[in-house]
Amino acid sequence: MQFGNGTDSKKGHICPWWLAYTFDNPLRKLFQNPQKMLKPYVKPGMRVMDVGCGMGFFSIAMAGLVGYEGQVFSVDLQSKMLEVTQKRARRAGVDQRLELNQCTADNLGVDEKVDFILAFYMVHEVRDQSDFFDQLLSNLNPGGNVLIAEPKFHVRAEDFEETLKIARSTGLKICGQPPIRFSHSALLRSD
Repeated sequence: MQFGNGTDSKKGHICPWWLAYTFDNPLRKLFQNPQKMLKPYVKPGMRVMDVGCGMGFFSIAMAGLVGYEGQVFSVDLQSKMLEVTQKRARRAGVDQRLELNQCTADNLGVDEKVDFILAFYMVHEVRDQSDFFDQLLSNLNPGGNVLIAEPKFHVRAEDFEETLKIARSTGLKICGQPPIRFSHSALLRSD
């Protein structure tokens, strides 16, 4: 999995940590409420992964949904993103449920099996999407789900369809396209 040379028009683009403050703020909940968005998929006691977690917008919400018995693996390429996630999780009182993992350009760095994986607004930054989906599948329990979302303002519909084609070729099945504002989205499932 190569981050940093995605299929988008800005080859080599990874969202810088400081820019994340512009869209990872409390106002975002008005348009993309993480609890409402993830509640159908994330249940108490589950083990889940947030790939490209950024500053923890979804990780912290998932930590609340999995409860005391669950666990969230927050994965990001940038250490600064993980530092901010840790601070926010501590303030929210869910830091004990989060395991922060700094991935590399070709490895997620998580050997655990999980029930649900979120890849929100980051797949377009991955150069080798086939390897990426292979890694997600290897981390996913049988019958587990992967929710991917890509920004409509940045990723063209035909590029998202190509991403779904790659996901299917690795063995993931598309089982829905939940509505997420401003996004292309798909719910994928392992057998």
